[in-house]
Amino acid sequence: QVQLVESGGGLVQAGGSLRLSCAASGRTFSAYTMGWFRQAPGKDRNFVAGVGRTGSSTYYADSVKGRFTISRDNAKNTVYLQMNNLKPEDTAVYYCAAAPRFGATQASEYNYWGQGTQVTVSS
Repeated sequence: QVQLVESGGGLVQAGGSLRLSCAASGRTFSAYTMGWFRQAPGKDRNFVAGVGRTGSSTYYADSVKGRFTISRDNAKNTVYLQMNNLKPEDTAVYYCAAAPRFGATQASEYNYWGQGTQVTVSS
């Protein structure tokens, strides 16, 4: 069992930066691929970024490549999402999630979810 709690969301101007954190409880954090998803009002929950168990391998949605960086610290049971050059279209609730398989990009592949944190980017 893994419990996830996101933090770090907020309101930022276009071009600005935010860093999201996701703290995990449970002794099996390092056994999971961790991912970030986002969901805008009235839209589906979409994959943003994923990181493998050791943190050495990452993968991203095309829309955020070169702007967002996912990382993890297994000693702290925490996964991060550094978001730079934010755009109004990045506005959404951001969720972290845990999956057993590296490369997972579908929400259905993730077993555990946080409650989400709101990110709002003003133009």
